[in-house]
Amino acid sequence: MAANTFGNIFRLTTFGESHGEAIGGIIDGCPAGLKLDMTFIQHELERRKPGQSHITTQRKEDDEVKFLSGVFDGVTTGHPIGFIIENNNQKSNDYEHLKDVFRPSHADFAYHQKYGVRDYRGGGRSSARETACRIVGGAIAKLILNHYHIHIQAYVSQVGPIKLEKSYTELNLSKTEESIIRCPDTEIADKMISYIEEIKKAGDTIGGIVSCVIKGTPIGLGEPVFDKLHADLGKAMLSINAVKGFEYGAGFNSINYKGSELNDVFITEQHKIKTKTNFSGGIQGGISNGEDIYFNVAFKPVATIMQEQLSVDANGNTTTIKGKGRHDPCVLPRAVPIVESMAALVIVDNLLKQRSTKL
Repeated sequence: MAANTFGNIFRLTTFGESHGEAIGGIIDGCPAGLKLDMTFIQHELERRKPGQSHITTQRKEDDEVKFLSGVFDGVTTGHPIGFIIENNNQKSNDYEHLKDVFRPSHADFAYHQKYGVRDYRGGGRSSARETACRIVGGAIAKLILNHYHIHIQAYVSQVGPIKLEKSYTELNLSKTEESIIRCPDTEIADKMISYIEEIKKAGDTIGGIVSCVIKGTPIGLGEPVFDKLHADLGKAMLSINAVKGFEYGAGFNSINYKGSELNDVFITEQHKIKTKTNFSGGIQGGISNGEDIYFNVAFKPVATIMQEQLSVDANGNTTTIKGKGRHDPCVLPRAVPIVESMAALVIVDNLLKQRSTKL
């Protein structure tokens, strides 16, 4: 199975399955001399881990990371950083009924056809459990970004039909972590939570949007023509489980404007060239222009629902299937730190690339 590595210079390779002994990863290209804040790294993992609240899966995992290499006296050595996160709360019997049946909208059928074998326990390699490894890589990337005063903040902006209409510039994003849904607007957050509770009670699931803002990005990140910064971000986000869409800046809403309305006019402010507006989302020509980078990531409803559905077994026979076990009625609150982590990996990788572009 190829394609388990993300990045060019700062590279994260992940391994493991949801019901195996452990998941883990190797980070290559991390500069030497970075002090690893273990409290911060563990906190990032806790933001993603299951069992956080009544609107997430009730699976309990400590998600404690153990570093095996590349760190000495709490400081990176410049060598590959190896780490593992043990799986301690598997209930594989919850998936026994899936052994020969394909779950609608899951990876089951595609994996079985491609590899001729699949780990039906929680989806194996296709499980979102793998994203815990991305959190570790992203946390280390964030520690590097701190040295450049670059800050990344994601939040839930929509759950089903309930939408946060305000722009990120109108919000106090520091309030994001105060709500279990991770929406910085208290009134909208309460509506989102109530809606998810209704969906869960019905044995169903719901999707929505995670928005993300990157502040402090220097001018010049991105490599035309095929490695444009927004292309890197798009690939990063679309690699996350359940993601169905990515847009940056004005995104799909751009079609509702004329060029004269959408163009970001250049101005000089305090002896610095900048844009009067930021419909471009901080990226022009595939290169960061120094303005805030902002984008939206659309997540579909979780495919496992507690309702009976039609399906087929491995022999093509019609059957029915109903979800069992512990599943998220909505992935959005746990997806927020994953979106941030993937964004951090992209920005760090491009920062390290940029070092070699000019004297």
